[in-house]
Amino acid sequence: MAKLERDFQAKLIKELKQRYPDCYVMKMDPVLNQGIPDLLILYRDKWATLECKRNSTASKRPNQARHVEKMNSMSFSRFIYPENKEEVLNELERAFEA
Repeated sequence: MAKLERDFQAKLIKELKQRYPDCYVMKMDPVLNQGIPDLLILYRDKWATLECKRNSTASKRPNQARHVEKMNSMSFSRFIYPENKEEVLNELERAFEA
């Protein structure tokens, strides 16, 4: 398990780029929009956001759940951490294939 969120996030970005070689993975600016998910993934004509957490019990900042919920209603958005990574990536794959 990643000890720090940034370590988990770095590994996740590499895995996303391996799974989707033509995708763009962009880190979002939390200073500009407080609580916005960490990553924006652009793949073909689809997009998704992921909020990375170092583990399932890591605290959430104000507005994060609201942003994830709203972006999920628009496309695809999830909280992701080592314990649910495979489940979320499988859901993301289905969303990108739809």
